[in-house]
Amino acid sequence: MTDAAIAISGLSKTYAGGKRALDDVSFDVPRGQIFGLLGPNGAGKSTLINILAGLVNKTSGTASIWGFDIDAHPRNAKAAIGIVNQEILFDPFFTPIETLEIQAGLYGVPKAKRRSLELLRAVHLEDKANAYARTLSGGMKRRLMVAKALVHTPPVLVLDEPTAGVDIELRQQLWAYVRELNAGGVTVVLTTHYLEEAEQLCDRIAIINHGRLVANEPTRELVGRAQEKVVEVTVDRDLSTAPAASCFEKVEAAGRVLTITYRKDVANAGEVLAAVTRDGYGIVDVSTKEPDLEDVFLSLTRASNG
Repeated sequence: MTDAAIAISGLSKTYAGGKRALDDVSFDVPRGQIFGLLGPNGAGKSTLINILAGLVNKTSGTASIWGFDIDAHPRNAKAAIGIVNQEILFDPFFTPIETLEIQAGLYGVPKAKRRSLELLRAVHLEDKANAYARTLSGGMKRRLMVAKALVHTPPVLVLDEPTAGVDIELRQQLWAYVRELNAGGVTVVLTTHYLEEAEQLCDRIAIINHGRLVANEPTRELVGRAQEKVVEVTVDRDLSTAPAASCFEKVEAAGRVLTITYRKDVANAGEVLAAVTRDGYGIVDVSTKEPDLEDVFLSLTRASNG
């Protein structure tokens, strides 16, 4: 048994026609974490998830889920993972409770061990248990998809763009539930276009671009890789021209406010402020903008496009 919830090694996928969706991708998802899988549209994220789900055949490489190789032990591997797809997929003529009961039956969960009502309660759909699924709102349908992925109590849950097109309140409800599941021992893999969500939720993040892995680090370390910082300096008199210094990457002046961009690997904030005072300005106020995941994401994907 591996300690990884998901272990991927040398995974490649080339579709008929020659499109290479995954190119020798290797990484592990540690057990017990919330793991972010990020990348631009068409980067290969959905192909990777579909390989884990058994919906797409890989070209080469290996993948295992909870220690079970997806080729050698496909039934065990599938039983260890629940997947919430981007697309909302279920029969609109079944009620939520029927949907969960049927899904549990497909996974061979004995009636005595089914948790259908408990799951509907957890995703705030208990009062809709007997409503036709087609009458549910988009947000309710998405919550039902999460419950559906959990009927067989998998140790790994994959959420593929779960908050795409949903309102802020529902997004917050979903994330609260994800944190609750994770606290209960479920390993969560999350793909999202909302980078601030990934930054707040994920313990570790992997970034894929053009089918290749371009980063795989703890979130804090990844954010720490952003080299550009911005400092906003308010000075004691109006600025006729913006001061210049070799440690400034970029500088903008408006009224009495200077917005200075500098690189952490070239200078520090003290040197930037000293350059301002050398020009005879008194400093009244200073604020800084820390780099975030979006800065890192853009720099890494641009670099891998080159």
